[in-house]
Amino acid sequence: MTEPDHRVLTYARTLTPPPGWKVEVSGGMIVITASPSVAHAHTLWLVRRQLDAHRPSDVMPSENTDLVSPAIGMLRNPDLTYVPLSVLDSGGNEVPAEQAAIAVEIVSPSNPENDLVGKVRDYPLMDIPLYLVIDPRNGDITLYAEPSPTGYHRQWNGKFGDRVPIPAPFDFELATDTLLRYPA
Repeated sequence: MTEPDHRVLTYARTLTPPPGWKVEVSGGMIVITASPSVAHAHTLWLVRRQLDAHRPSDVMPSENTDLVSPAIGMLRNPDLTYVPLSVLDSGGNEVPAEQAAIAVEIVSPSNPENDLVGKVRDYPLMDIPLYLVIDPRNGDITLYAEPSPTGYHRQWNGKFGDRVPIPAPFDFELATDTLLRYPA
């Protein structure tokens, strides 16, 4: 792996996107994405309610939190993550990515490659232990686990209606029968 160029990460941290937009850094590039739709928010709400019910007492949910890995020059902003309560002590806007218990993404119809390719590549490099991808375009669900520098070593694939086996620290089966697909 080549040495990351920290200038991009440093510059991205100075940007103030307009309301409804978020900034990420991946592959040495700044990625700016728009806010999600109501259908996206509904799916996230349904998933979050279940994760909240099974979260360990020492972690909290956080939506659109900047997860940063300065050593590899990456900053990503998942739709939902769970981070230790101890991050409150730092008082900043960024959380070290390796402290996240899970990253959850609801695939955007306007930029699916960001969630399905870019983040599948970046999250294991950032040492995020679980990555749950929900794709309302076609009703697919993928859970990635066991990150390494070469990618995730485990992958579970299913469809809306299946029960997703979410491992520790949550340790439950996520019900997906009420998830809705995006309108055609």
